[in-house]
Amino acid sequence: MNEIQNFRQTSPMKARQIVKNRAGLIARGDRLARRPALAVLEATLDALDCCRIIQKNLVIAGDMMTFGSSRWDLSKTRRIYVVGGGKAANSMARAIEVILADRITAGVVAVKNLEPSDRRQRIELIAAGHPLPNADSVQASQRMLQLVERATSDDLFIGLISGGSSALMAFPLPGISLEDEIACTRELLASGARILEINSVRRHISAVNGGRLAQAVDEKGALMINFIVSDGVGNAPPTDPLEPARFFGTPVAPDKTTFADARNVLAKYKLCSKIPPSIVEFINQAGIHQETPKTFSGRIQQFVIQKVADAGAAALHAAESLGINATILTTLLQGESREAGTFLACVAKEIAAYHRPIKPPCLLIAGGETTTTIDGHSGLGGPSQELALGFALEIAGQEGICLAAVDTDGTDGPTQAAGGIVDGLTAERARINGIDIYRHLQLHESLKVFEALGDEIITGNTGTNVCDLNLVSIL
Repeated sequence: MNEIQNFRQTSPMKARQIVKNRAGLIARGDRLARRPALAVLEATLDALDCCRIIQKNLVIAGDMMTFGSSRWDLSKTRRIYVVGGGKAANSMARAIEVILADRITAGVVAVKNLEPSDRRQRIELIAAGHPLPNADSVQASQRMLQLVERATSDDLFIGLISGGSSALMAFPLPGISLEDEIACTRELLASGARILEINSVRRHISAVNGGRLAQAVDEKGALMINFIVSDGVGNAPPTDPLEPARFFGTPVAPDKTTFADARNVLAKYKLCSKIPPSIVEFINQAGIHQETPKTFSGRIQQFVIQKVADAGAAALHAAESLGINATILTTLLQGESREAGTFLACVAKEIAAYHRPIKPPCLLIAGGETTTTIDGHSGLGGPSQELALGFALEIAGQEGICLAAVDTDGTDGPTQAAGGIVDGLTAERARINGIDIYRHLQLHESLKVFEALGDEIITGNTGTNVCDLNLVSIL
């Protein structure tokens, strides 16, 4: 019995339903090819939920709190504050409040989206702006800094950080307005710059990013324990999530980038004439004393509980549990989204035609973070949706090939769709419905295609944020 036949005849893994519109997605298109991709996607996202990881490993016994081999005596702690932000921070905050309950004095966490289940008793969740910061981003950061301001050396801060924190926790330095930062972020995102390049600029104009939030805590002499979901593609944080890590970036860790890096990004992408003068002047004139922090005392600790490569490992485990032959093609996929989709489609066709580098039926797993260069009009869409449409055009008319492409946090770009699902019938279905995929790609309005076909993937908050996940099923 081959793997896909085995999949069809066995019960799915007992994962909660993550894809809210799953029934509709498997009722259209190439149904047989879609089922394994969606089953593995749901099981993967369920396994990656940070709430589960924290609740399993952060343990309170009496006054002792442990995480892995690290121990803290809470009887010596006067107050516990929770701060942070990110697209997975909803789930992280839920776990911390369940574990610490009324030991928490107060907390402020900036998130991208709020859902009914996100009500907390001790931790205030503020829905802030992403990918562009907004007034709520500033308000959330200001409240965090107010908590730090009243702290003493007897206090403990728990930091919860995941991807998206740079926008969600925006708080521009004096002399730079929020409007300036929004305009700068918009140009950086449209330039085609990679995320580390974008962050080298954003960190240097912020009062909380680039490690400055942790710096403020450190200056108070307080202890800070940070749980981090790393969304840096190509970064190699320690593989053991239960041990303290040497980590860089985010508001709570030292910053490797410098003002020189920020200046190079502005020059490389010819942005000096496009972004507000206040930012250009500050970055060009700043002195060494204005640099972001490069080191902290031992009171600031980092635990990287999840990283981008974990999505691939979780997907491989899910596929194997379903009896599906699978392989991780890469967890380092980068580049222009549409072109990455074309590449994945070419690999899928190679497998279908020549049974290499893996024999079908099978599932290909590719993670990473692709980007979209905006060179004019931009409608609603996202990198995963553009990647999927590039894939759909390349495999048009081929039976038994499907791609489910998502941003693992549940929101692809500025949309409420996690991504989209396509197969060999997608291009023809679009044509019949009067949809010009090429045109919508050109206008960067991929969501219109998926909404018209009913093929957008809707998950809501997933509890993780380890960049993009692409699952290609080949029968």
